Amino acid sequence: MSKALETMELLISLAKRRGFIYQGSEIYGGLAGTWDYGPLGVALKNNVRKIWWKRFVDDRDDMYGIDAALIMNQRIWEASGHVASFADPLVEDLKTKKRFRADHLLEEAGIETKGLTIAKMDVLIKEKKIKSPDGNSVGDVRQFNMMFKTHVGANEDAGAVSYLRPETAQGMFVNFKNIMDSFHPKLPFGMAQIGKAFRNEIAPRDFLFRTREFEQMEIEYMVDPKKWTETFDHFREQMIAFTKDVGLTQSKVHELEVADEDRAFYSKRTIDFEFDFPFGKKELYGLAYRTDYDLKQHSEFSKVDLSYYDEETKERFIPHCIEPSFGMDRTILAILTDAYTEDELGGEKRTYLRLAPSVAPYKVAVFPLLKNKPQLIEKARDIFKIIKKVIPEVIFDDNGNIGKRYRRQDEIGTPFCVTVDFDTIEKGAGVTVRNRDSGTQERVEEKDLIEFLKKSIGQ
Repeated sequence: MSKALETMELLISLAKRRGFIYQGSEIYGGLAGTWDYGPLGVALKNNVRKIWWKRFVDDRDDMYGIDAALIMNQRIWEASGHVASFADPLVEDLKTKKRFRADHLLEEAGIETKGLTIAKMDVLIKEKKIKSPDGNSVGDVRQFNMMFKTHVGANEDAGAVSYLRPETAQGMFVNFKNIMDSFHPKLPFGMAQIGKAFRNEIAPRDFLFRTREFEQMEIEYMVDPKKWTETFDHFREQMIAFTKDVGLTQSKVHELEVADEDRAFYSKRTIDFEFDFPFGKKELYGLAYRTDYDLKQHSEFSKVDLSYYDEETKERFIPHCIEPSFGMDRTILAILTDAYTEDELGGEKRTYLRLAPSVAPYKVAVFPLLKNKPQLIEKARDIFKIIKKVIPEVIFDDNGNIGKRYRRQDEIGTPFCVTVDFDTIEKGAGVTVRNRDSGTQERVEEKDLIEFLKKSIGQ
């Protein structure tokens, strides 16, 4: 096993042990492609949500929040093209009947798959005599629609068919008219949504990277088609800024201009933002110019006018759309893999998460030096309460000796630890504040502590 993949295994173990992420349905043997977020994972995810919403919604005056239903009218997915073409290439092991992604088998054989049609993949698999992971021959490559189908109501006929949404975007497009009627915005303006999406992946893999249930943070930004390029460039810059907001190492973030033959059929221009994961450079985010495809399709299928009337130019037209799309789970995975660090401190090996304070589940931990001294515990509790009023993401910890507490807080990425010792009580000498990354400590007066911590964590 390579060092990078070994690190990945260690990270997955840490994530479970420390309450970030658990295997879905674990006590029943698990369910592939599903993961449950534990208390620290929820805190990390909520921090990312807040940062995203602040940058793309709260700090702007041209964005409208949406929270659309997970299950929508089946005609929406016909109009969007998902019923006809939302598919992955599938092959089946002829002996075990297990199913695999054809493009994944080709990539593992060192064959580039971008731009390949189903027919070409089929030819290559046969020519190269590519086997399944179990070493058996595979059948023909075919399309597999990834939407989860369900039925709405008591009937199970064709008219009751619907799907768990495979993306959040369509919920915003079908609410375009509602936003226009409720708020009468002028172009340009956008709709923003954070929510779940579902895809019946043939072969979920790489921890949080490819799953069957995931969370998206997306914007559908409506523009005059004559002005799309400046908006596209604006959101490109904003997406890069967001990767800095959550603390990603910038040298690991890459932009890829997607070639014509590899773009989605509705896109006139797409940039993928890729990240150096332990298992390779893979897509993290996407920025697409979707033109007027979606609104035009929904207008045609619903027979509802989704055009926009420009009062200044006296023109009526279907707005075009710029779509910045972010995967929440891939963001969490990028943050964790980027932050996972092994080093040596005080002559001992340690593992810690070098999380940016902006996303760390806890910004500060407060300790009494010893857990069996009531006066230390009482003072530490008082300081904890004072800090919590200003910095809510603080934890009190008196479990085990001081060294074990430092290691535990290092592993969950807490940037600063505040320790109350005898000098705090007997001499009024303040507290010690330990820096996670360097392990260094400095004495800080109680009266200066809050401002010191706020400055240190960037508040």
